[in-house]
Amino acid sequence: MSETETYYEFGTAADRWDRAQMFFEAKEYLTAARILGGLVEEVPEQVAPRLLLARSYYHSARLGQAEEELRRILELDPVETYAHLMLGRTLERQGRSADAAPHLRTAAALTGDFGPGAERS
Repeated sequence: MSETETYYEFGTAADRWDRAQMFFEAKEYLTAARILGGLVEEVPEQVAPRLLLARSYYHSARLGQAEEELRRILELDPVETYAHLMLGRTLERQGRSADAAPHLRTAAALTGDFGPGAERS
């Protein structure tokens, strides 16, 4: 084990996934992100670890990293509703409302939630 590695970064992928979720639920977002970063490197095509990594970045105010991760998710899965919603919220939090709007509209369209007063056919 090197000086920069800790016990929670070891074990099977399933062990680390469980551990990352535990840290996330405990609001230890930076620790969760550290574990998830390794998982994402191992399985870059899987959306779930990337999405939890993006959420960890968002909640720890690493908005640039959250944005990058969310854009990668949308490259892998362009109709990932929650990634669109989160990217929109991340961009809003950075004061980029105009950039956020298309992602928020896409999330609404994918869920069928067009807001109050919207006509539905």
